[in-house]
Amino acid sequence: MVVAQRIPDVRREVAAARQRGRRVALVPTMGALHAGHASLLAAARADGGCVVASIFVNPTQFGPGEDFTKYPRPLDRDLAACAREGVDLVFTPTADEMYPSGFATTIRVTGMSEKMCGAFRPGHFDGVCTVVAKLLAIVRPDVAYFGEKDAQQLAIVRRMVADLDLPVEIRGCPLIREPDGLALSSRNAHLSPAERRQALALSAALAEAREALLAGERDGASLGARVRGRLAAAEGVDLQYVAVVDPDTLDDLARIGRQVLVAVAAKVGTTRLIDNVLLRGLTA
Repeated sequence: MVVAQRIPDVRREVAAARQRGRRVALVPTMGALHAGHASLLAAARADGGCVVASIFVNPTQFGPGEDFTKYPRPLDRDLAACAREGVDLVFTPTADEMYPSGFATTIRVTGMSEKMCGAFRPGHFDGVCTVVAKLLAIVRPDVAYFGEKDAQQLAIVRRMVADLDLPVEIRGCPLIREPDGLALSSRNAHLSPAERRQALALSAALAEAREALLAGERDGASLGARVRGRLAAAEGVDLQYVAVVDPDTLDDLARIGRQVLVAVAAKVGTTRLIDNVLLRGLTA
């Protein structure tokens, strides 16, 4: 496994892989890897090509007062995880490497970036889109893997790639949960034992939403109210939003058709958590 900090080194390694006739798969991460990331790396490895993982805590997607400085950075552990998953190349740039002096470009997907998480984290998705576009330009992968846990991010990245005619396939991989239902997240490490128990209200409310959908619920407002009421009554949960939207456009759904994303965000203690349930192929 090759570890590179410089962009020219990454491009050289990728070019060598292509000369050997290999496809290139990219898994962008901010490190603090867990089983959810491992599932992305496994999916990339199954693609049969050269697997590139990036580990970069991107400062431009953190707002004032957010947890950039305390975001976990266990690089040695992350590199060991990448080696176990068969990663060929790990890109670990510094902020100066990604944003050199004079950097002045930002990418925004208007309309999709300002709602849901974007309403509580202004500019967040601008930072995400900019760094993802840079990683795609540096690695030039055939396919890039993103987790469906960050469903809004996935939809926005797909829109950006389509709008900019970038020659890469974006693949979403299923959300991974702990045995008790808690969605895996690097931020779970910030939860106290009591807060972790309280956080289970998110997955419980979404499980109820899923059962309602499978039982035939198709009214978006009614479904959203059901989830909102369940979380409003949950101890220790400071609810930010409940969204019932189309998973591709993020448009609100008054009437649910064949697909729906029910997404929530809340603070438990000082830790902001997101979770969702995604269903496709529903009967109208």
